[in-house]
Amino acid sequence: MPKFTRRELIRAGLATGALLTATQCTRQQTTQQSSGGPTVNTNQIKDVTLRFIGTGVSQINEIAQKAQEDLGFKITSRALSTDENNQIAITQPKSYDIFDGEYFSLPLVVPSGNLQPIDVNKIKQFDKIVPYFTTGKFKEGAPVNTSQGTAPSKVMFLKGQDSTEFSPTPTDFATLIPFQYNADTLGYRPDLTGKKIESWGELFDPKYKGKTSILDISSIGIMDAAMVVEALGLMKFGDKGNMTREELDKITAILIEQKKAGQFRAFWKAFDESVNLMVSGEVALQSMWSPAVTQVKSKGINCIYAPLKEGYRGWGGGIGLSKNLSGIALDAAYEYLNWTLDGWLGAFLGRQGYYSAAPETAKKFMKPEEWAFWYEGKAASTDMVDPFGKTLEKKGSVRDGGSFEERFSKIVCWNSVMDEQKYLVQKWNEFISA
Repeated sequence: MPKFTRRELIRAGLATGALLTATQCTRQQTTQQSSGGPTVNTNQIKDVTLRFIGTGVSQINEIAQKAQEDLGFKITSRALSTDENNQIAITQPKSYDIFDGEYFSLPLVVPSGNLQPIDVNKIKQFDKIVPYFTTGKFKEGAPVNTSQGTAPSKVMFLKGQDSTEFSPTPTDFATLIPFQYNADTLGYRPDLTGKKIESWGELFDPKYKGKTSILDISSIGIMDAAMVVEALGLMKFGDKGNMTREELDKITAILIEQKKAGQFRAFWKAFDESVNLMVSGEVALQSMWSPAVTQVKSKGINCIYAPLKEGYRGWGGGIGLSKNLSGIALDAAYEYLNWTLDGWLGAFLGRQGYYSAAPETAKKFMKPEEWAFWYEGKAASTDMVDPFGKTLEKKGSVRDGGSFEERFSKIVCWNSVMDEQKYLVQKWNEFISA
């Protein structure tokens, strides 16, 4: 028989009806009964609808449309805040098929048992994933700073097919398949700051009183705050990603003091909120994410993603499977996982400033000048255009922070869930409501 790829079988389906004899149908029914599992009818792939939950950062209409065109099934999505996304993943497992979340959320989500382990043997490009996720190292073998926070490699694998326990070493069962990640920092408008921002500590500079903002997601916002107070010499943390109660008490007191002094203009949960704050000029300096900076630039406003001297806060996002997926819907979900690593998505996200989990495949979908600018830190040989056709950077500009290796070698902590997570949320809420 000729060989078909799994994707071809699912998309095209198998000829049935006249080619199947009554005996074959009976045999199929017997096999199904004896195996205890359903027989998947691949002709029904067009009838599959996968329900996504995720943050607004990655729930982008153009991505869903392209996936539907390439894969032949339907996708619906809900764009949520990080906290809402985690809550639904934990408490409403029947309301979604695909969990699009961050690795730092997994110590909260995985113990619920609502995500089924991913068989990495079904992921064709798994060996192309950057080692940050699988071993915690650079592609050359140099270690990445994984000592502070929840580095993705710490929660990438599970101990077994039915396990909810993380494995410190690679196994055949993954929690998520990564597709994007970045090194986060502060964003600012140089026309409003009047100077180059070089330190996290400048977020508390009285010069910008009433013109700053910080991210209102407790697990992430507290780490941005820790970068600030540590830069100012106000505190020193053993692990910014896993603070003690005493450290949480002290940093909360500092944050409340800054808030009461009028340092903050606002707090934001979704990146579009941070875009609006920056575009309107309400803030000059704030916690930001790469797509937010991209959107500000696309509106013709100069916004810089600051390469701060103290380093970056790292994060990674991926796709997980609901425990309720089975049969043809599960097959479709694995097709989507493979699609995310094929290259188109990596290139699409790369044009917003993210990095692909499989750069080798993304490179095939990027022009040489795009790859040189976004990954190699070289000056743009032509105008850089985002995925929506808007010019982000003019010819001759250089990416903030330099090359891929330069940026990730300066990560000093990772988004995380702390041992004192409940106490953190309590203290963070005290700050926000003060």
